Amino acid sequence: MHHVYHLATAYGRSGEYDSAFDLLTKGIRAIETTGEHMFEAELYRLRGELLLKTDRANEGEGSLMTALAVARRQQARAWELRAAIVLAHHWSEYGKTPAARDLLSPIHGWFTEGFDTRDLKEAKALLAALDA
Repeated sequence: MHHVYHLATAYGRSGEYDSAFDLLTKGIRAIETTGEHMFEAELYRLRGELLLKTDRANEGEGSLMTALAVARRQQARAWELRAAIVLAHHWSEYGKTPAARDLLSPIHGWFTEGFDTRDLKEAKALLAALDA
């Protein structure tokens, strides 16, 4: 699934959203049939992020909520953080600042090291913006 994630990311960055969505759908179906769940949360997160970029907010939020649920079930805190960052950004753009803060703050608070990583830096900056 790792290759599916990277190829779908490349399609998304190049604006080939239909190709990205097709690939992500196939990847998610493959997870369901093979039981290989390692990248499941990331596939849903990427799908949600791309749906938001293509103005499909309800579907995007749904995919991000699924990504959060999968990451929580797998205790994959880094992937939960990534999904929470995307969803909190989205909510903050629509004036849902308290909900964004309530989602992101406790997840960010779990981490006790690695604060120089891109994701934790982004989470910290977003929390600062939400508190401003």
